[in-house]
Amino acid sequence: MKKLITLVALAAFTGVYGQIDRSVRPAAAAAPTINIKNSEVFKLSNGITVILSENHKLPRVSFSLTMGASPMIEGSKAGTNNLMGQLLTSGTTKRSKDVLDKEVDNMGASLNADGSSIYFSCLTKHIETGLDIMQDVAMNPAFPQGEFERIKKQNESSLLSAKSDPNTMASNAEMKIDFPNHPRGGVMDEASLAAITLNDVQDNYKKIFTPNGAYLVIVGDITKDNAVKLAEKYFGTWKGGAVYKEDFGSGLKAKGNRVIFVNKPGAVQSVISITFPIEMKPGANDQIALNVMNSILGGGSFGARLMQNLREDKAYTYGCYSDFEVTRDGSWFGTSGSFRNDVTDSAITQILNEIAKISDSYVTDDELNLAKSAMAGGFARSLERPQTIARFALNIIRENLPADYYQTYLKRLEAISKDDVLTVAQKYFKNGFNIVVVGNEDILPKLKAFDSDGVIEKLDPFGNPVKEMKKADITADQLIERYINTVTKTTSAKDLAKKMKKVKSVVKKVELSAPQIPMAISMTDVFVAPNKEAMKIEAQGMVFQSSYYDGTKGSEMNMQTGKKAMTAEELTSKKKSEGLFPEVSYKTSGMKYEIKGIETINGKDYYVLVTNDGEKESFDYFDVTTNLKFKTISIVKKGDEVMESTVTFDDYKEVNGFLFAHKLTQTAGEMSLSGVTKSIEFNGEYDKTMFE
Repeated sequence: MKKLITLVALAAFTGVYGQIDRSVRPAAAAAPTINIKNSEVFKLSNGITVILSENHKLPRVSFSLTMGASPMIEGSKAGTNNLMGQLLTSGTTKRSKDVLDKEVDNMGASLNADGSSIYFSCLTKHIETGLDIMQDVAMNPAFPQGEFERIKKQNESSLLSAKSDPNTMASNAEMKIDFPNHPRGGVMDEASLAAITLNDVQDNYKKIFTPNGAYLVIVGDITKDNAVKLAEKYFGTWKGGAVYKEDFGSGLKAKGNRVIFVNKPGAVQSVISITFPIEMKPGANDQIALNVMNSILGGGSFGARLMQNLREDKAYTYGCYSDFEVTRDGSWFGTSGSFRNDVTDSAITQILNEIAKISDSYVTDDELNLAKSAMAGGFARSLERPQTIARFALNIIRENLPADYYQTYLKRLEAISKDDVLTVAQKYFKNGFNIVVVGNEDILPKLKAFDSDGVIEKLDPFGNPVKEMKKADITADQLIERYINTVTKTTSAKDLAKKMKKVKSVVKKVELSAPQIPMAISMTDVFVAPNKEAMKIEAQGMVFQSSYYDGTKGSEMNMQTGKKAMTAEELTSKKKSEGLFPEVSYKTSGMKYEIKGIETINGKDYYVLVTNDGEKESFDYFDVTTNLKFKTISIVKKGDEVMESTVTFDDYKEVNGFLFAHKLTQTAGEMSLSGVTKSIEFNGEYDKTMFE
């Protein structure tokens, strides 16, 4: 009987609700009022503003010390502030780096710093010890010379990686173009890094790190009374100079569309960014409407217009996004996406079309409601983190926002209409876009149509203007002859043949290192005349990578894929570049090669030789003055996958009558290895098992 009653009740329930017209969207509920607990705000005796957000759920507390200084234009020493921030946790006048790291680790704490802030987090029971460390780092950095040199080396490796990463190259160009003569336009490159001295770092610290205008944000398991006492004890006596303040404006908006091109030899895809600076500070009246509009255009949702057009409809890319970044030191708009070479111009056209479309007509109700719902959900989720509440308080003080700015955020978001979205689109999407393209020079002719004056600006990987490649004054064969004569110290083909006949084998041992790898790595290269070669990379008795080629067969091994025999195609390619100095046989081996011209890099001229063995395309750079090889960029394409590596050569020394580079750096993706040659032995014993 109970079962029957249940079924009857369910039938009645279904009958009533089954009559709802589901074709009509239910009316939206009123935006809820957000009750955000106000953070405690007080000042120390030296003027530091302290913001406290108590949260006693977990026995942890964090301290974030943020400086009030403006960023500076660093000019020819761009990157100084970045290096200073990296050095802050490299030791103090009281603690060496090893001691500092050990103390932090023993507490299970976190310590981080950058060029304008220090962050420390620890268990509540370690507060005083933690604050003593944080105070020491903030007030007494030692900036040891050894650590300075180490960090410069790390940055050199990062710059090598950046030169092969198209997204980094695009970002560098964006900042240089959007923000000339502005701190945001300061991009560290090899020349600026080399120019930075330890004195520069120390001077930068003195200008930036001062209690005047600084903020200390405390979040976690601590009471106000204790926070006041501890903040005053550890930071209240800090003395410093006047805070550095300067307003450099909002960037430079172009009058017409500009195309900015960054060459990436051999690239099969183009990275496209359409960008421009905007005049807006955090909390501006247009910001919420602008964010809603951006969410609809391409702000991360799979259903955004750019994604639907360029991925779903046109299949030009895996993803295309847009973003408005609003900061106190400069704001901008940018798109991002990677596209096949053959559709680069079409992709630009479609992105511009979507920008024009959202500026010319109303968005739909569905688009508007979905964007606002997603933004409201993200805001609500952020309130679950105590750090959010403290950040809100910091923003209200620093940006001079209304006290109820965040409490009323959802109401202001809900009030955004289609008219508001169209208004901000028309206001900010005016002509004057910077169209940044990183890719292969083959696409250049297709880009001119997008530039208002038809002149494409060319930048290097760090956003610096590049000179047009000069026409070479010698042929490719003459270049190869000069190089071979230089490294073999011969003057004729007859002398070369006679000298090479005496070479039976060469064993080269190289010590490799990388910032990410804590152990010593060794590489052994073996050459056996006339065309055998083998290589292995090992550490602590373990072989990570090896290969061999004996003129007819070969194999390659690495820890990810195991051992694989060379394919017929790979062997055919290898035959075109065999020998101790492969360039000797280019003319007879079937190698395709041509000289592209003379390129200027950091004030020096280099001949550029392009080779193609059928599997790999390489760009070799030879010093015009010395004839020595400076670097090689190699590109291997397998289907849609592209693998690129760069090797630079330095410190050439004579061994047994031949010149060999004794320093090299190899970069592939984010990994960079530095190598120092330890020994080169001619006609000695070698490990024959390397050829098995």
